[in-house]
Amino acid sequence: MALKNIPVNMQGYKLMITEAPTVKMRENDNGVAEAVTDRQGVQQFVVSLFAKKRPQPGEFAEKGEEIKVTLTVDPGEGFEEGTYVQLVDATTSPWQTERNGRYSSGISFKAHGLTPLGG
Repeated sequence: MALKNIPVNMQGYKLMITEAPTVKMRENDNGVAEAVTDRQGVQQFVVSLFAKKRPQPGEFAEKGEEIKVTLTVDPGEGFEEGTYVQLVDATTSPWQTERNGRYSSGISFKAHGLTPLGG
């Protein structure tokens, strides 16, 4: 069994919203878009963040990367593009899928919410 929901500490990263939180959608077997819910039927949300490591003194600034994070609750208002945030109870899970004989894999990010940083 693969490890799931591994706690992750993102304190050493700057996280900036690149796409505001929206309801997470997926295409069903009939090709119709539908809202994603968890096993209890609670609607999920998704936010795109640009994550960049905060350099330590004497270090070069590394390149950042855009990540999509599934949110288990509605983050509410005030989370627009350009807002710096912190993830609440962030976790990662490895995934792998096969479609038509081709495999793909990656890491998914999940959090229980967002906290704005700064004023």
